[in-house]
Amino acid sequence: MSRYRPQPMDFSKLKTVGLLERGGKVKAADFARAYQPGSGVAGLLESLPRILAGESFRAVISAVADARARNRAILWGLGGHVIKCGLAPVLIDLMHRGYATGFAMNGSASIHDFEIALAGHTSEDVEAALPDGRFGTAEETGREMNRAIAAGARDGIGMGEALGRALAAAESSLLYAAYRHGTPVTVHVAIGTDTPHMHPAADAAAIGSTTHRDFRLFCTMVTDLHGGGVYLNAGSAVVLPEVFLKAVSAVRNLGHPLAGFTTANFDFLQHYRPRVNVLERPHATGGGRGYGITGHHELMLPLLAAALIELHP
Repeated sequence: MSRYRPQPMDFSKLKTVGLLERGGKVKAADFARAYQPGSGVAGLLESLPRILAGESFRAVISAVADARARNRAILWGLGGHVIKCGLAPVLIDLMHRGYATGFAMNGSASIHDFEIALAGHTSEDVEAALPDGRFGTAEETGREMNRAIAAGARDGIGMGEALGRALAAAESSLLYAAYRHGTPVTVHVAIGTDTPHMHPAADAAAIGSTTHRDFRLFCTMVTDLHGGGVYLNAGSAVVLPEVFLKAVSAVRNLGHPLAGFTTANFDFLQHYRPRVNVLERPHATGGGRGYGITGHHELMLPLLAAALIELHP
């Protein structure tokens, strides 16, 4: 005998509904299929369930392919992890195939790419270097990046173009390859976030003027998203989502139509700013759709590239 005064509710008269009448959001027809040996990337994609991220991934592939077919912008926003995980060659190949009309980098992405071009390696051991203040003090990185930025400021070009121009032939450098190809690269920095800002050669006026020019150039690039373009944010959780949102506002403020485009965020976690500033707010009016694809860049971006190449060569 329970000591509690309240008694369990009697469910004997609860109304039920038949499964057929109730229906369901998940159907067996949408389930994954066993991968068939030899069916390749196309077969792998076809085997994915038509549920949640499986459908989102297919939608991103279709949006990017459609953007290329319709001559609309395909813009990639890149955080540092994308570059230091070795994905520049994948992005360079996509650029040559028409699947990238422009790139936006945060400061760390540009540093990793620049160091790869200079020395063939990047990504220092922060924990080992921080105790005695050696972290972020690489001489060549600070000297050469600041030299390139200062020259860019004098010549009236943006930071991304200036950095690409300063590099010698480097097959694995996106900055260099895009510069040679004539594909715009913009670099968006906040003073103090990047190691070259610590170097004695840092010219604050040059850094500010070149990154501001790049912001204005990025706004021009964003206008071409209207009517079927795609913006893919990969690996930037704060800086580039904020830059993108301000660009969207500036473009609309100046009277340019900007609607009916697709956005996607690729990252290990779907952080707040990419979710609201890239996937949601830009589509609040005017249609369009945002997709969050969660996973490791070194797996998801090559898979996306392979799907585009196989399905839409």
